[in-house]
Order: sequence, then C-alpha cells, then structure tokens
Amino acid sequence: MSYGQGGPQSQWDPWKPQSQQPWSGGSDQTPDWAALAEASETRNKRRRVLFIGGGVVATLAIGTAVAMAVVSANGKDKASGTPSNLPASVSLPSESAATAPSFAPTSAPPPLDPQEFISSAKKDTAPLSAETLFPGTQLTMGETVYKKGATADTKKCATAAKGTLPSVLTKNDCTRLLRVTYFKDGVAVTVGVAVFDTEAQAAKAKSEADKKGFVTALAGSGAKPFCASGVCRTTTNFFGRYAYFTTAGFLDGKDVTTKDTKVFRTGDDLAEFTFRQIRRRGEAQASAAANQ
Repeated sequence: MSYGQGGPQSQWDPWKPQSQQPWSGGSDQTPDWAALAEASETRNKRRRVLFIGGGVVATLAIGTAVAMAVVSANGKDKASGTPSNLPASVSLPSESAATAPSFAPTSAPPPLDPQEFISSAKKDTAPLSAETLFPGTQLTMGETVYKKGATADTKKCATAAKGTLPSVLTKNDCTRLLRVTYFKDGVAVTVGVAVFDTEAQAAKAKSEADKKGFVTALAGSGAKPFCASGVCRTTTNFFGRYAYFTTAGFLDGKDVTTKDTKVFRTGDDLAEFTFRQIRRRGEAQASAAANQ
C-alpha cells in the first residue's frame, strides 16, 4: 500500500527556480531528461527575445532623444547646429570651409558735402546770375504766390546798398551783388545776394551788418518804388560764401510796424527761398562731381 504526500502535489513550473519537475513514477524512477532540455531551451529563447526587444526599445529611445535635441536646439521647429548626443558610431558629413564664397570688404565712399561747393569760389564754379538763383516769373511759397519784378546784377556791391552796409561789403571784399524783387497785395520785398570768395568773408559781413544798413529796394516790372524813405523791415543772413539780405515794405510808402505781419511773412518767405536756392546750387554741383 502506497502513501501519498500530505498536501497537494507540487506543480512544476519551468519559470520558477524552486519548482520541481514531476516524476513519471516513484522515487526509484529516473528524471525525464528530454523534458528538462526542452524547458531549458524554451527559457533561453525567451531571454533572447527579451534582450533583443529591450535593445530595440533602447535604440528607439536614443533616436528619439537625438531628434528632440535637434528640434529643440534653438527653441524653434528647425534644427540648428550639430547635435552633441549622437551615438559615437554615427558621423555627420561636414562641408569644407573652402567651398564658402569669400568677398573682399568694401565700403561706399562718403557722400559729397554740398556746402563745400558753395563755401569757396574755387569749387563753386557753376554759372551764376539773378535768373539762375531766381528763375521764372513768379514764386509759390505754400499757398501764396508772389509775382516777380525786376532783377539786377553788379560787381560794385556798395552801389546797391545804403546806410552802413556799403562799407561792410567793401571791407569784406564783396565781388558781386545780385538783386530781385517780389511783390503781392501792396507789399514788396527786394532780396540782395552778396557774393564773396570764401565762407569766412560772408560770415564776417553778416556779423558786421546792422540795422542801419540795408540793400537798396529795386523797383520796376510791376513794382513801384518802395522803401526809399520811412520805415521798412530788413533781415541779414549767410550760407556758404553768400550773404543775403531782404528789404520789405509797402508799395504805397507806409511805414512798417511790428503789427504788419504781412510784411514780415513776405520777407521771411523770400529769405527762406533764397537759402533753399543757394543750398540747391551746392547740391547740384556735389551731385555732378559724384557722377564724374
């Protein structure tokens, strides 16, 4: 009579190290060596599958990390630079520095200064006359249109000025005095442009001129004589080698007061226009010189 074990018979599990392989008979029977070999082979195959699968996962993880590093290298959705965490076995093609085009440094020449051309007689060689400075038959400043009157041109500067201005022009070697008159609504202004050889002479003439000296008003071509006596408004300025003056007043001989804004505006308009014309003269000569 055979006695069984006190508990349930142990089940053999090839994946549990402590489990026992069942025997086909009693304790005197030999183990089933074929079954044991088959179980060992199955166990080894599963381990290889796990190892291979783990390697794939690891490779995918590395590839993902590299891609993310490239994409996020500059905070944008574009790669920049060379990733530093690539596998050591991977080599990136590099472009030779010799293939990049190289250019010699260049710089544009500085623009010519228009004022240099109107500051000295040696450079200021463009044709000059009352007509070139004051062309046409009228002048428009904003919405105001002034009619052009007579023009005059003399090399004896003192003869076209009055008061203290003739001596100032003579002392500073004025070589020419151009005049033009504009008028509108009973107000007229004569502009006088004194020409010197240098800017320093023009600047000195401007600083020495005072309220007791002025350019003689020029009548004719629609403008009656004005400012022969009484009170008129005068201005003095210079730009480059040119000093320019204005004499403004009423065509009927009435004295100008500080309340006569029309006279002041007319004188200021013509002084501004004269400055612009002198500047344009310098710009034209600078442009011509630059294109040679």
